[in-house]
Amino acid sequence: MDRAEGQQAVIEVRALGKDVPSGDGTLRILHDISFAVAPGEAVAIVGASGSGKSTLLGLMAGLDAPSRGEVLLGGQSLSALDEDGRAALRGRWLGFVFQSFQLLPALSALENAMLPLELAGVPGARAQAEAMLRRVGLGERLWHYPKHLSGGEQQRVALARAFAPQPKLLLADEPTGNLDAATGAAIIELMFGMNAEAGTTLILVTHDVALAARCDRIVRLAAGRLNG
Repeated sequence: MDRAEGQQAVIEVRALGKDVPSGDGTLRILHDISFAVAPGEAVAIVGASGSGKSTLLGLMAGLDAPSRGEVLLGGQSLSALDEDGRAALRGRWLGFVFQSFQLLPALSALENAMLPLELAGVPGARAQAEAMLRRVGLGERLWHYPKHLSGGEQQRVALARAFAPQPKLLLADEPTGNLDAATGAAIIELMFGMNAEAGTTLILVTHDVALAARCDRIVRLAAGRLNG
């Protein structure tokens, strides 16, 4: 049974489908996906390459529009909002961690971590971002630029940036995909530790079976369909 039953889900996916043009026809990437995620739950989305995992995550974040169905974030349908409304809701609710880190190269570690706070107009953004960077072990690297940081350090900055605004939901897309095994393991320990401290809901896309097993629940995708 979903933990989201009987309480307000942090995020709910209802009969979600996604089609894209392909040659003279249409390629169906996702077929009628439905599930809900409860506050504080950690859910892994797993499946082979091309199964639709990253597409699903993008739809859940409101970064793409579904062909059918809807996503409700905190009970609010993303389809009912314009782009500005979706961006504002993301700013209040979501943190992101990507495989490719997605740091801005012209900004220092501190400036990257401050960015979502500044965009949201949070008072004391610098102090909050600095504290989070110290939490991830980068207190001595505040003014280093991404090109001067290792892959593991860049992902630590990305974690600090994601957690600094105190999001209700963290979306992580293959967060260790560009890291070696030892560095990836350290990042995962850090991410789960920070997630537990903050009481954040976590949705994690991964190929890593061991990583998925650390979550409360696994959502399996196969050829764009829920599989079990």
